[in-house]
Amino acid sequence: MMEQGMEEEITIDKLKTYFRTKAGYVRAVDDFSMSVKKGQIMGLAGESGSGKSTVVTTIFRVLPINGEVKGGKITFEEKDILSMDEKKFKEEIRWKKISWIPQVSMDSLDPLYTVKNQMMETILTHEDVSKAEAAERSYQALESVKLNPEIAEKYPHELSGGQKQRVIIAMALLLNPRLVIADEPTTALDVVTQASIVDLLTRKKKEMGFSMIFVTHDLSLLATMADAVTVMYAGQLAETGTAETLFKSPEHPYTKLLLKSIPDIRKWKERKLYSIPGEPPNLENPPSGCRFRTRCPFAMEICKDKVPEPVTLKGGHVVACHLVGDKK
Repeated sequence: MMEQGMEEEITIDKLKTYFRTKAGYVRAVDDFSMSVKKGQIMGLAGESGSGKSTVVTTIFRVLPINGEVKGGKITFEEKDILSMDEKKFKEEIRWKKISWIPQVSMDSLDPLYTVKNQMMETILTHEDVSKAEAAERSYQALESVKLNPEIAEKYPHELSGGQKQRVIIAMALLLNPRLVIADEPTTALDVVTQASIVDLLTRKKKEMGFSMIFVTHDLSLLATMADAVTVMYAGQLAETGTAETLFKSPEHPYTKLLLKSIPDIRKWKERKLYSIPGEPPNLENPPSGCRFRTRCPFAMEICKDKVPEPVTLKGGHVVACHLVGDKK
């Protein structure tokens, strides 16, 4: 586990990212804060629609056309990268220092170009090197993710799902970034390939020393790889802390229920899976107070009227819940 007090790689402070619709704004991310320390793997977890992917696309500044940052800042290298000029961000930060493995990344490769052409473009766009050197680095990058360099000459449709995912990972690491964002990189892969991809990412992280935000709805996966975990619910922070703390001593009711919903092989005879009752709220018109209160078995009167402020507990464990207010 990472030591407390290490320097932050990136800090998100009260981020608000909304989406315009005909019915109004969808508050996809609302006053969300999180920090990732240098060399740390931060797991970002929550149900589908909790805002995880919106957070990372905001960091990478690739929001869809109807997305708007309405408040907050994201600090990287002591600069608010949200206020940077787009040209400067593209030249200095995107891919070069912060790279991204997008959700459903297997579909992110251009079907009209070979793997080598796409990898070379990434290098030549950001570095003043010869085409020969860019090609050689592309071959080396493929070998580093356990792929035969001959794959460089192939088109995406000629590759398996696992091969395409490894190509995307190789491209994300081409320029030796400081922060890698992996947005559900094991989605749509079989369990054996999933395990190999997770093993690959953790191995490359150790070799290269980058920090990583690993987005997933699968908390059990984070138990095997993450140094710290942040849990989101309906666009807001629920809980964050070291992986050991969250898995052994969760404080937020939502985190507790998510952990309860993980299948336990020791209880296979029960043949019954637990799920959290109810549905996440409509973020065009979210409930007042705590957004989880409509599904929470411990909801109180205060939960209807007051948004819970994040409370810092022992060891930097942060919980946004009225139940833990007296444990500070």
